[in-house]
Amino acid sequence: MYQNGGSIKQLLDKVADQTLVLPAIQREFVWKPEQICQLFDSLLQGYPVGTFLYWKINPEHRSDYQFYEFVQNYHQRDANHCDRLENPASKEFTAVLDGQQRISSLNIGLRGCYHQKIAGKWWSSDDAFPQKFLYLNLLGEPDEEGNQYQFEFLTEDKSKVKNADQYWFKVADIFDGDIDDLQDELNDELSDNLGEFVTKEQRNKARKLQRKLNTLIHDKPVISYYEETDQSLEKVLNIFIRMNSGGTPLSYSDLLLSIAVAQWDKLDAREEIHSLVDELNQIGDGFNYSKDLVLKAGLMLSDIGSVGFKVENFNKGNMEILEQKWDSIKQALTVTTELFASFGFNSQNLRADSALLPVAYYIHHNNYDESYLSRSEYSSDRANIRHWLVKSLLKASGIWGSGLDTLLTGIRSEIKNSHDNTFPIAAIETFMVSRGKSLKFEPEEIEELVELDYGNKRTFALLSILFFGFDFSHHFHIDHIYPKSLFKKTNLRKLGMEEEQIDTAITQSNKLANLQLLEGSINNEKRQKMPHIWYQKLWPNEIERQHYLDRQAITELPDSLLGFASFYEKRKTTLKSRIEQALDTHSVAKSETE
Repeated sequence: MYQNGGSIKQLLDKVADQTLVLPAIQREFVWKPEQICQLFDSLLQGYPVGTFLYWKINPEHRSDYQFYEFVQNYHQRDANHCDRLENPASKEFTAVLDGQQRISSLNIGLRGCYHQKIAGKWWSSDDAFPQKFLYLNLLGEPDEEGNQYQFEFLTEDKSKVKNADQYWFKVADIFDGDIDDLQDELNDELSDNLGEFVTKEQRNKARKLQRKLNTLIHDKPVISYYEETDQSLEKVLNIFIRMNSGGTPLSYSDLLLSIAVAQWDKLDAREEIHSLVDELNQIGDGFNYSKDLVLKAGLMLSDIGSVGFKVENFNKGNMEILEQKWDSIKQALTVTTELFASFGFNSQNLRADSALLPVAYYIHHNNYDESYLSRSEYSSDRANIRHWLVKSLLKASGIWGSGLDTLLTGIRSEIKNSHDNTFPIAAIETFMVSRGKSLKFEPEEIEELVELDYGNKRTFALLSILFFGFDFSHHFHIDHIYPKSLFKKTNLRKLGMEEEQIDTAITQSNKLANLQLLEGSINNEKRQKMPHIWYQKLWPNEIERQHYLDRQAITELPDSLLGFASFYEKRKTTLKSRIEQALDTHSVAKSETE
């Protein structure tokens, strides 16, 4: 329910005695001095400060998450973070879900100071960050921007400059000072020191403004708030997201990351996660992992809960486990990403980043390091992982879509309960069937795969499992066997191709039966050459050339595009047979060296 929170003085007294605190989900204080000045101007003009959102936390939940004090003396370089609240379980407090920037601004203006960097000075210089306090010019006039009162952050030296147009009153003095004493001091200053410059009307105006400021801070009940009493942090997070939907929206994972950040003791969680994402994305030809993926990997590899972005998974105990295991988690994610790169995957062809997670858990569970990537005794294991991975990526229904958390939790259990140190592909696939995620391919799915287009993200995965022997440490392209550039209507007409066949040929030229994997440097040399000429140049030895063509499922190479239709149908038939064999759920993956 909405409640009256009293005066600004009463509000800041609660901040001072730490009965009003900040939860870890809150971001840092970000308001600039001019925003603080505008807030005070609006309040003095009589505009409402807005309703705050509080969260009343029961004693049994106070130690579950981390909480912080409000910023008071802000320093852009040295003190731009809120201090952590020590021993939160030992006292009663209320957390502020909405209103941090406003309350912090009031706290800085009335109880603290602001150190902002001077433009052009070095960050390393202490002189670049002078201490400034909030002042009100009691002789100031309205400006053209709608500000009725002249508030400004000044150094003490600049505040001492007084003349007929300015008398700077330190706003913090109104907070603890006695108004009658302040009025007497003001009267003496204006009469004795500025008497010849300041008129009687100005003196009266200054005294009225000072008293008005005092009334605003001490007497007016300008604070109102809504108090949420539900103890479910999940509900509170959703409320928080809605309250902060303006500007750059907060995601649920952003808030959960903030909780993780707040509860790590030795490592900076935000820096660790962000830097790991950057490092992983630079492996091989580059990936496009997100912090969400790495955060979920942390939950999965730490054996925490159901791996979902649920608040109960981010409690203090679980975050301690995640921090303790962080180094081994980083190693597992790095090894797994390097493994995926060795399979030829990257940001362009890895259809679902979540496919990384089961493999990373397997790598972590067995404590495999970089040597796993090259040691010959793991060759068959790597091949089985690749076989399972490709099948999961080829499913049109989307293995890694809906029901992801349940799927990952179940796969994790199958790996954990496995009795040997090999990737338990059979057990995993059996579980996946129980979750409606079968990796068995029906005839209509095979028909769909054999018609995949050049730009489809599944095309690389399919080609990679159909043709063995590629060293994907080199950059590979998906290449048109008969160059795409040759399939222009004018060119096909000149060759004498029937009009009704032209559109079909153009469409087929971009489909699987006209595609192969080719090392990037070789593909650049091939360019627009007809394949029979190119293959003869690349493999002058006829026996070697025929061996390569057989491996590529190429049974004939017409020397004219007039024979393309025959080439296409024969290769399509051969590829369909190979796809059926390669995706047989019960088949054993071939060795990488085969």
